[in-house]
Amino acid sequence: MPVKFHGVITPMITPFKEDFSIDVEVLKWLVRYQVEGGVHGLFPNSTTGEFVHLSRDESVLLVKIVLEEAHGMVKVIPGISSNSTAHSLELGKIFKDLGVDGVIVTPPFFFKPTYEGLKSHFSMIAEKLEIPVIVYNIPLTTGINIPIQMYLELASEYSNIVGAKITFDSFTYLRNLIIDLKSVRSDFSIFTGMDEMFLPTLMMGGDGGIMALANATPKLHREIYDGWMEGDFSKAYSAWK
Repeated sequence: MPVKFHGVITPMITPFKEDFSIDVEVLKWLVRYQVEGGVHGLFPNSTTGEFVHLSRDESVLLVKIVLEEAHGMVKVIPGISSNSTAHSLELGKIFKDLGVDGVIVTPPFFFKPTYEGLKSHFSMIAEKLEIPVIVYNIPLTTGINIPIQMYLELASEYSNIVGAKITFDSFTYLRNLIIDLKSVRSDFSIFTGMDEMFLPTLMMGGDGGIMALANATPKLHREIYDGWMEGDFSKAYSAWK
């Protein structure tokens, strides 16, 4: 599948009004702010955006607005995570029809699946959606740490599973994931979900970060990324620290 995600991708906050409805005008402003800040992609319906508190209609509204306001200038990769594979697929199909560039999905939460059950969750999503999928590992909220072996199997079996987002601070896990996955799929994109791990991830051969603080400081995050890609470690380190 001809896609490779990279750089700074923002897991967008969801702005609310005092009555808890989505503040559409603030959301539009945030999209423009992110695009002007130089991010490479936007991740609506995210953990940072409180996706677990949104109705399906609210999630769809978010993605529609982000797509419209982004005007194709950045990748739009919404979340489809749920404790139900069927619900993830339902949302994914809606987003696919809207024209998103891919989707991001965690393991199902609350009931912990077996290894085979977890792999089946991701496999069904890859097979039925047929769009780029980033598999999101966030053990703190899901209670599941996706084994590196599972990433290797999924990357080998599904060309549209194109990336990983890793949100926990294990250098060893991240280093091994990068080394092992890149040996199988050089086009596989690996992102950290932690701001403090952004530069170390790039240094270890990763492809970027999907980080909450980019909501506020997209230009700073882009400066870190550009500094590293330009071979200017001092610039990257100065911005990162």
